[in-house]
Amino acid sequence: MLLMRIGAPGAEKPVVRVDDTRYVDVSDLVTDFDERFFAAGGPAALAAPVAQRVAAGETRPFGTERIGAPIARPHQILCIGLNYRDHAAETGAAVPDEPILFTKSPNTLVGPFDDIRIPRNSTKTDWEVELGIVIGTRTSYLDSPADAAAAIAGYVLVNDVSEREFQIERGGQWSKGKSAETFNPAGPWLATPDEIADVLDLTMTLDVNGVRRQTGNTKTMIFDPYFVVHYLSQFLVLEPGDLINTGTPPGVGMGHNPQIWLQPGDVVELSIDRLGTARQNVAGPR
Repeated sequence: MLLMRIGAPGAEKPVVRVDDTRYVDVSDLVTDFDERFFAAGGPAALAAPVAQRVAAGETRPFGTERIGAPIARPHQILCIGLNYRDHAAETGAAVPDEPILFTKSPNTLVGPFDDIRIPRNSTKTDWEVELGIVIGTRTSYLDSPADAAAAIAGYVLVNDVSEREFQIERGGQWSKGKSAETFNPAGPWLATPDEIADVLDLTMTLDVNGVRRQTGNTKTMIFDPYFVVHYLSQFLVLEPGDLINTGTPPGVGMGHNPQIWLQPGDVVELSIDRLGTARQNVAGPR
């Protein structure tokens, strides 16, 4: 199942994507794809009514409505740093022995085609294509990575936008460089695990102004999604609807020589197999 939210910011309605042209409106069945929805059974609870509506021809065409992030604002956005060996190498960092954890403010979440806004006083705004995990059940102290699969509601395409000066040169607090407004475009849809044949073999790409900057595959992750969810559950409680960004492959602006930073007017296009494509225009500070 592919979950989407369409409509103006703050007024999105939940829908289920049928194909490139059609969707099923489920706003009469669920208020939103939020913590309450996932805790109450999530996508599994929609399977039968959605199938009935598709069979009855009760679908609607996609129009020009805005596509929002496929989940409502989560309780928390957790992120794993340096989770690809070749990305660690390009930044000059050691390969971590355990996942590096940092957080992003939940209000960074925006739609996949919304603008990225460069923060005030920023000189080093960067891009990162990533696989996002959405948690489906309240989770803590999982016994093993194998148990993590049951806690995952689905996967989503994410751009983990970063301001490298704020992140690295302003006291070493990563969250400062990760939490500016618009810094977490996500979508266009959340794909439930049954839609993904092998989450450990998904090709990822990112272009800036039509130039390929990142190409990677989830099979080169250091810590796979199941390990990450199990690991995090040992330190904190994961809530339904929480988003976990799992790291980026090489090709970020910081890793180039000379380094490349996003500028107003740039266009970022990114994709992950089975998770669709996204496109963000870069705007200047407010």
